[in-house]
Amino acid sequence: MRFESTALDGDVTQITLTGRLDIAGTQAIEQPFSFATTVRVAKIVVDLSGVTFLASIGIRLLMTSARGQANRGGRLVLAAPQPLVRQVLETAGIDQLIPVVADVETARASLAG
Repeated sequence: MRFESTALDGDVTQITLTGRLDIAGTQAIEQPFSFATTVRVAKIVVDLSGVTFLASIGIRLLMTSARGQANRGGRLVLAAPQPLVRQVLETAGIDQLIPVVADVETARASLAG
C-alpha cells in the first residue's frame, strides 16, 4: 500500500492511496494516514482510485479518520473508488456516513466554502 499526501488550493489536502487496504496494507499506512487526517482541522480528499481491495480493517481506518475530522470541525470525502471498492463501501453503509463521490474534482468542489 502506498500513501501520498499533497496540499491543494483552498486549504485542501489530497491523500492518494494505492494498493490493497487489507490487513498488511492498512498496517503499512495506518500511522502516516492517521497523523495526516486527525491531528488538525482539515478538508481532506482521499483518492481511492488506486485501491484495488478494501477489507473491514481499511473501512475502520477511513471511518476513524472521518469521525476525527468531523469532531474537530473538518471534513473528509472519499473520491473515485473502483467499482468493487464502491460496492464494499455501499454494502457496509459507509457511503451514508462519509461522502463518496465519483472523482477528485467533485470531492474538491464539495469541500469548497
